[in-house]
Amino acid sequence: MEQLTKDLNILSVKSRLDILFLLKDKPHCVCDLMSHTDMSQSLISHHLSDLTNAGFLEGKREGKYIDYYLTKKGEKTVKSLSEMIGI
Repeated sequence: MEQLTKDLNILSVKSRLDILFLLKDKPHCVCDLMSHTDMSQSLISHHLSDLTNAGFLEGKREGKYIDYYLTKKGEKTVKSLSEMIGI
């Protein structure tokens, strides 16, 4: 139950949900996420760190960039949330 509370706390921030849904279809680096949102680099990095630490994301280094993508937990979460809101 404690892990569920932590996960729901992470998911309660709209910006983090926006990032999860942007990563639904393909991996993105921070610069890609900046171009799709009005968030700063530092804010995106902070949210990516929180989502990664919670197990929703992982990152893979591609040259000087890190591409972030959904883990299985992240994929299941986005799928469940999509079904809940009907998208």
